[in-house]
Amino acid sequence: MPPLTSSVDALLMNVYTNTLLKCERFEVSHFHDRSVHLFTNKTWRSNNVPAFRGTSHLNRRGYRSTKISSQVMEQMQSNVFVKEYSEDLPVTSSYESAMEALSSLITRKKRGERSSVGGKYGKLERMSIYLKILGLEEKIGGLKIIHVAGTKGKGSTCTFCEAILRECGFRTGLFTSPHLIDVRERFRINGLDITEDRFLLYFWNCWNQLEEMVTEDLPMPPLFQFLTLLALKIFVCEQIKEPIVCGITSLGMDHVEALGNTLGQIASHKAGIFKPHIPAFVVAQLSEAMDVIQEVARGLAVPLEVVAPLDCEKMDGLKLSLSGDHQFINAGLAVSLSKCWLQRTGNWEKLFGKQDNLESNLPGAFRRGLSTAHLSGRAQIVYDTSLKSCNSSKVSESSCGDLIFYLDGAHSPESMEVCGRWFSSAVKGKQKASSCFTVENMVQVWGNGHLQYGTEKRDKSYKISKQILLFNCMEVRDPQVLLPKLVSTCASSGTHFSKALFVPSMSTYDRVTSAASVIPADNFSRDLSWQFSLQRHWEKMIHGKDTEVDTVIDTEPKMDAAKFLPYEFLYEDASHCSPVENHFACSAVIPSLPLAIDWLRDCVKRNPSVRIQVLVTGSLHLVGDVLKLLKR
Repeated sequence: MPPLTSSVDALLMNVYTNTLLKCERFEVSHFHDRSVHLFTNKTWRSNNVPAFRGTSHLNRRGYRSTKISSQVMEQMQSNVFVKEYSEDLPVTSSYESAMEALSSLITRKKRGERSSVGGKYGKLERMSIYLKILGLEEKIGGLKIIHVAGTKGKGSTCTFCEAILRECGFRTGLFTSPHLIDVRERFRINGLDITEDRFLLYFWNCWNQLEEMVTEDLPMPPLFQFLTLLALKIFVCEQIKEPIVCGITSLGMDHVEALGNTLGQIASHKAGIFKPHIPAFVVAQLSEAMDVIQEVARGLAVPLEVVAPLDCEKMDGLKLSLSGDHQFINAGLAVSLSKCWLQRTGNWEKLFGKQDNLESNLPGAFRRGLSTAHLSGRAQIVYDTSLKSCNSSKVSESSCGDLIFYLDGAHSPESMEVCGRWFSSAVKGKQKASSCFTVENMVQVWGNGHLQYGTEKRDKSYKISKQILLFNCMEVRDPQVLLPKLVSTCASSGTHFSKALFVPSMSTYDRVTSAASVIPADNFSRDLSWQFSLQRHWEKMIHGKDTEVDTVIDTEPKMDAAKFLPYEFLYEDASHCSPVENHFACSAVIPSLPLAIDWLRDCVKRNPSVRIQVLVTGSLHLVGDVLKLLKR
């Protein structure tokens, strides 16, 4: 089975020698944050894979599932997959049942709430029991781990590592969190999402084994813990043993409800991944964080090296595939981690001989990996061509470029600043596409971290450009910090938002959906109090602290205006803003994301000379929802 990498909030990353690379979150007794691991293992070789017959049944939770014997699962080879399902169990039905089952494992309705799992065991003790139930404890021999922690850049660093090691000839598997559109995105094999059939095979095997052992003292695992176990099952991995190299990315103030409200406290948690005498690499940090990291390293006799950002000259003309200057920091860490992993597993000399100095240039496999790694929802550009006539192979020159979405799941002050710099650079045409391939009725263009719909080069001056912010964030975030950071960063580069649109996400914290899940109908009775709160902060920021803004937005929901935003709003001057008269020219609340997309498309249809550049940020959930709508 292949290796796996992680993205977004901190996860585990495994690499198998000739088998699997995976990444996901796992906790050990002396560290309590989300982290990323890259580790390797040998593939199980079995010449005789027993025949498999799936049997469907309704378990006591009411979910239709497929029974698969542990013997079959244990003897399955990484490149062997038995596709036989019982005739009365359509795969799509089973997949939706799997989504319902996963949703039942969510133990809190929204971010910030305490998780109430129940039972008499603690988290780590439960995890150990679950591993025994799934028969994973005996499968841990030979694990070789790269363990990465941090606030920002964990996913990018692991993505770079995965791509580098894949280019070095290792078959890879990638586990990321969260997913943007479909839960199968979390499990990638050699760069591709795990197939629906294979996902279901492993899912129901884990589900059935765990559910059969449920007691009052041992409930089913909560969602993320179950997905971690599923990833371990999929990639034939077990609980992490001693890693052979560790890394810490840039630290910042995020997840403070779990990690602490000072940078030093957060650094202490992140440094919990260090193991005695195991090499570790860290990027430059503020002194408050670096002092803690170095102290922990000294206490464990950890050889600690501070890694410099990657010098772009070492790429020999190639460009990093992930956008933003900050990615050179992550790439530098990925290079050091990958080199150390290859050296400590005995593979460096096999691949590159006696070459040891990376100061002058990088091996070709490293350069190729750094130039091809991809992470959705981060510095991603999508050209919307839904209003244009196009076939499956090309898009005509006049059919694209009117409505462009710039997607970045930034949700912390530090990432907002990075997002603002990237967006300002992107809208000024500093980033270009490099290659394309066809997917269904859309042409996706990969280049410098962008997924774009459309291939032609565009004249940057023939359109009237309007920059619009499409924003939402979780209620545990502080918009009074996030929004000013974004706006000031953009303004410092000469980029200003014409309008700001505040919308609720389609996805909800208490439900797992798939790419095929039904998009909910517009709900005009939905509670928009948080979106109006975001609008209030925006208007105060634009016009200065004005108590009238508080009064108007709090007392006047303006739902009718939200439902029917006029086309003329796009061109209305900010000087026409009159809070006292319930009229805002700088921002609007729209009750659903589909309505917001429709309004933007309508503006483009009405005026073909306008180019609308929409920055979608504040939440990866919002980014994923926009991608889901655009792909449909």
